[in-house]
Amino acid sequence: MASEAAVEVNAISAAAPEAEATTGAEKQPHKLERKWTFWFDNQSRPKQGAAWGTSLRKVYTFDTVEEFCLYDQIFKPSKLPGNADFHLFKAGIEPKWEDPECASGGKWSVTSNRKANLENMWLETLMALIGEQFDEADEICGVVASVRQRQDKLALWTKTATNEAAQMGIGRKWKEIIGVNDKITYSFHDDSRRERSAKGRYNV
Repeated sequence: MASEAAVEVNAISAAAPEAEATTGAEKQPHKLERKWTFWFDNQSRPKQGAAWGTSLRKVYTFDTVEEFCLYDQIFKPSKLPGNADFHLFKAGIEPKWEDPECASGGKWSVTSNRKANLENMWLETLMALIGEQFDEADEICGVVASVRQRQDKLALWTKTATNEAAQMGIGRKWKEIIGVNDKITYSFHDDSRRERSAKGRYNV
């Protein structure tokens, strides 16, 4: 039996073309600098023997402010079941280590014990990404909100992990955007492949 969140995501995806048509008919849309895609991954009921990523589904791609406003209220971490993720990535990039744009990258991570706090940081990050608020915007792949039983997590994925200057700039800006005072760490995807709890390479 599909979870309520999965059913809702399917309904959103099916309704997208109709919503886009309505938006276009009402007024001239405000184009974004680039296209973005929402993804949904429900790992709460994995099939036995299934490889990681088999439950990952592309839900909705948009490139206007109006389209984003229609859906940013739907893709909220509070709507997720336990052990599920929402992703917002640049169109054409899959939220997987194996994607060519992500393969040599890494991620800044922040944890949260409060759903309301996670939701606020998620929304602020979405707005910053589509609004091109990062000087190193070309280095960013996307963001992942992960709801877990013990502690939720938000991770900002970037492209070139070894470019320390770029990653430090992104990390400092992200802390400012989400209003975090505690230290956050950056880990390489290569390290995470080898070790389940990889040590952070950079800190801000």
